Amino acid sequence: MQRYGADEWVGVERHGFVAELVMDRPKAMNAVSTAMADALSEACAALAADPSVRAVVLSSTHERAFCVGADLKERNSFSDADLMRQRPRTRAAYTGVLELPMPTIAAVHGFALGGGYELALACDLIVADGTAVVGLPEVSVGVIPGGGGTQLLPRRVGAARAAELVFTARRVPAAEAAGLGMVDQLVADGEDRAEALALAGRIARNSPVGLRAAKRALRLGHGLDLRTGLDLEDGAWRSVAFSGDRAEGVAAFNEKREPDWPGA
Repeated sequence: MQRYGADEWVGVERHGFVAELVMDRPKAMNAVSTAMADALSEACAALAADPSVRAVVLSSTHERAFCVGADLKERNSFSDADLMRQRPRTRAAYTGVLELPMPTIAAVHGFALGGGYELALACDLIVADGTAVVGLPEVSVGVIPGGGGTQLLPRRVGAARAAELVFTARRVPAAEAAGLGMVDQLVADGEDRAEALALAGRIARNSPVGLRAAKRALRLGHGLDLRTGLDLEDGAWRSVAFSGDRAEGVAAFNEKREPDWPGA
């Protein structure tokens, strides 16, 4: 496993064309300290620059938590100036996950709260097991979700439901979270990582050029009027229509074989 950050709290493990982005700060339940944020940013930059990665799974080594959010013990020692200096570094971590160009899946078990749930929200899909507890409780400690939660959660559950969840700061158990659309797939206890990796493997069988263009169209098109969205989709289509992947995909279909994607 390739480790990132001075404390090596973030790792990347390869499973063929799938990369697993692993949070491994067990003593703090993966709380996002400044150093943890820097490690996530560094790892995401490396993944984004690797054309051989077709899908990413964000996972945790802690048996009882995906990530409990911001490191409030660290922040308790901060001056206002310290907090302002930290802000761009923590924001870069969430943006790093959000802007990964390939499909991303969060494998969630145990607590995924505050910034921890925001890391999951930054992924395209969330697979959770029955032990998962998710939520954005930031207003209960005097702040607001600052890792994308106020923007990403409404896109999943609607504006009014997101408002209720943010304003009440309540923790949502796995079954309810699945019903609300806060997570996408509910699996047996302890199976979140295996199921997320299996899903990533199915995704990774497809064209890497096509996957990245499809993600770009899905992400950038959300919220646009239909005509503008269709124009954006057309641009994404044109970016892949004359690629080697398109030629290989059509040839493989006609020859009744598995495609060997050139990735360009």
